[in-house]
Amino acid sequence: MLIDTHCHLDAAEFEGEVDRMRREALEKGVGLIVVPAVSAGNLEAVRALAAGREGARCVYALGIHPIAVQTAADEDLARLRAALTACIDDPDLVAVGEIGLDFFLPGLDRQRQEHFYVEQLKMAREFGLPVILHVRRSQDTLLKHLRRLRVSGGIAHAFNGSRQQAQAFVGLGFALGFGGAMTFTRALQIRRLAAELDPQAAVLETDAPDIAPAWRHPARNEPGELLGIAQVFAQLRERPLEECIAQVQENACRVLPRLGPVLRSLVPIQ
Repeated sequence: MLIDTHCHLDAAEFEGEVDRMRREALEKGVGLIVVPAVSAGNLEAVRALAAGREGARCVYALGIHPIAVQTAADEDLARLRAALTACIDDPDLVAVGEIGLDFFLPGLDRQRQEHFYVEQLKMAREFGLPVILHVRRSQDTLLKHLRRLRVSGGIAHAFNGSRQQAQAFVGLGFALGFGGAMTFTRALQIRRLAAELDPQAAVLETDAPDIAPAWRHPARNEPGELLGIAQVFAQLRERPLEECIAQVQENACRVLPRLGPVLRSLVPIQ
């Protein structure tokens, strides 16, 4: 069974189409979708998706995205803490996320991003949850804080750093998220990492509606595209597709431990 470890299924672009996409994803072998929050305003929306049982099963993460930090109020951290407190016994809550740093987009306040990132790392540690990290030209700063504020691992989403940085994240208990960017032949560094890293280092994701794979670009992405992404991943690793799917499933359940019981509760796809 495929696990989409990062999909913004609550995005406005998907309004009215979520049930269809969940059905189509399940038909393509995607049995489980992790939906991370991006702001205090959509904490309840991602949680609500987990209540649906038609098509691929959804679980969720709660956090404030570094781009959303720009317009977030200081009180939003208190809102996040309250949501985590209320949901910590919900087995569908699997992580704190999407959190992190974005040093690519111009005009973002780095100091404010780091403040929100550090405070959310502290929450993850307090609640005993892994984190789902936004990593965009910010690998070293993310790692600096992770070494100081150790959390129980997680996923470095849409990873596009060096081999040394990749190994540093893995050494801290993280898996690296590979998705649509890996399907472009010009993405040499990402493809090399996907092909050569330790088998336990990778998980797969769509980041839908963003980062559409090569065959769908520039149209929006959807969770059902994960099967094609998995096929490219298997080709790059020169391993059978079934073996790669089993390995990345195992990896996802290791770095997001609450996925395991949810996965075991699902009827196997025949």
